[in-house]
Amino acid sequence: MDKLWNKNYIKVMIANFSLFFAFYLLTPLLPLYLSETFGATKDVIGLVLSGYTITALVFRPFSGYFVDSFPRKKVLMFCYAAFAIFFAGYLAAGTLLLFTIVRTLHGGPFGALTVANSTVAIDVLPSSRRNEGIGYYGLSNNLAMAIAPTFAIYIYSITHNFQFLFWLAFIIAVLGWLVDSTVTINHQPSAVKLQKISLDRFFLARGWLLGVNMVFFGFCFGVLSNYLAIYGKQVLGMTGGTGTWFMLCSFGLILSRLQGGKALRQGRLTHNAAEGMVISLVGYTLFIAIPNMFGYYASALLIGLGNGHMWPAFQNMMISMAHHNERGTANSTILISWDVGMGLGILAGGAIAEHFGYSAAFWTVAVANAIGVLLYFLKTQRFFLVRRIE
Repeated sequence: MDKLWNKNYIKVMIANFSLFFAFYLLTPLLPLYLSETFGATKDVIGLVLSGYTITALVFRPFSGYFVDSFPRKKVLMFCYAAFAIFFAGYLAAGTLLLFTIVRTLHGGPFGALTVANSTVAIDVLPSSRRNEGIGYYGLSNNLAMAIAPTFAIYIYSITHNFQFLFWLAFIIAVLGWLVDSTVTINHQPSAVKLQKISLDRFFLARGWLLGVNMVFFGFCFGVLSNYLAIYGKQVLGMTGGTGTWFMLCSFGLILSRLQGGKALRQGRLTHNAAEGMVISLVGYTLFIAIPNMFGYYASALLIGLGNGHMWPAFQNMMISMAHHNERGTANSTILISWDVGMGLGILAGGAIAEHFGYSAAFWTVAVANAIGVLLYFLKTQRFFLVRRIE
């Protein structure tokens, strides 16, 4: 059997961990930084931080095209360098306007880099171990999500210095860039010709239904992850449980990657996807149906476990519907679908909570997840089996 843990794959995993560690290091503390340093109000903080996600979403379709059309290593190194440099921009941003500009623009290289690095991971994997390898690749994100926020809060409690955290994020990002610079890949880009612009160059149209299905699951996580803390405090009377929730969710994600590795290795993608989305549905329903500490924390583990099974299965399914020169486009398509769902979830969740309360918003999540599951079993599974490229 071909070797899964080759040196290039390990390097790409380390670089991906560095990228997400630097990202999650600042995420929990930026609202506090904006409030304390610039006196920003809650709605202004939301506006400033949402710019990052919007820019990442705008850049993703183009990054898939560039990753497929130009030397992948050069694209990767350029995107990583830009991503690292923007952390230095936070140090230089002395006004709220400057900070908003830097933060919004930072989403561009982040969106492009996540596509480029995951596509390089696919390139360095042996084809016989690709499904399994993509599943394990996600562990590097999950570990960063589990460790970095807690580490950042601990460092800040000792130093009370945001500048130190910005320097730390910059150094970690540079280390990731250095690791990626030693990766060897054999990718020959297809010749870039002046041809009619078509949707397929930016979005894998052949896998459109998988993308639509993923929007439903992104929507659910968008609502839950953004309004979790407020719901816990206002409805359940819990303070400080958000960090534990995300840690349990990360533990579920990690567990799912270890548990689902064999099924992915055997190519049982539709089985893994089905198992994951049903577990997630139980988790989302439990969260709102049992509004107490047990429901709150048990849902974290189940949602992590479910999403951890479902996400790599959907990513592999999308890649299985793409030709070799469309891997970047396939990767960006699945990420775009998730981002669109997340964005819709944040907007709709806020509007529903405002008019009908947080319980109504989370019941909407359970219903949306159930619709996504039904869509998969009724249409998407067959859609994939008919259209995949052997």
